[in-house]
Amino acid sequence: MTTTPTTTPTTTPTTPRERLLAAAVEHLAEHGVGDLTLRGLAVALGTSHRMVLYHFGSREGLLVAVVREVERRQLAAITALDADPGLSPADVARRFWARLADPAMWPHERLFFELYAQALRGRPGTTGLLDGIVHSWLGPAAALGEAAGLDPATAAATARLGLAVTRGLLLDLLATGERAEVDAAMAQFIRMWETLLP
Repeated sequence: MTTTPTTTPTTTPTTPRERLLAAAVEHLAEHGVGDLTLRGLAVALGTSHRMVLYHFGSREGLLVAVVREVERRQLAAITALDADPGLSPADVARRFWARLADPAMWPHERLFFELYAQALRGRPGTTGLLDGIVHSWLGPAAALGEAAGLDPATAAATARLGLAVTRGLLLDLLATGERAEVDAAMAQFIRMWETLLP
């Protein structure tokens, strides 16, 4: 299993905002959020709190942008895997799970769940995270199912189920650290999904 960080950007940052966001993604992957204040986070990124406010509106705004950027990279990764003609749909699912379950991703996933909970509670600066947090994944996942031969309704339902299982198992992994057991549960889910394929 790789321990190389799996949040490599798919494009080179060109604007000051993009560069600041890329630095934040890498910093938080290495150090986590902890109790960093806006000023502390700005110092860690080599900028001023005024620049963070200018580009992101608040500390929470930056953290939401980090989660969205990591999600964007993961969507790009599954799209790239799906485009590999040498991989079966189940192989795509297995490789993508290995990517998500990599310990290098855990700081980002902890941040994801932390902000997800805050957004659900309506914390200012975080609620925008809910826009697309589910639906941005359903289209690509359903397309994978349809490409594997599922009818559109079944593909849509299994896409939603797959997203719920994946996020639930990631939460389990972060809470327990029981990698082998969680991997076995995902392997079982993928086998169950395969039985639906024509």
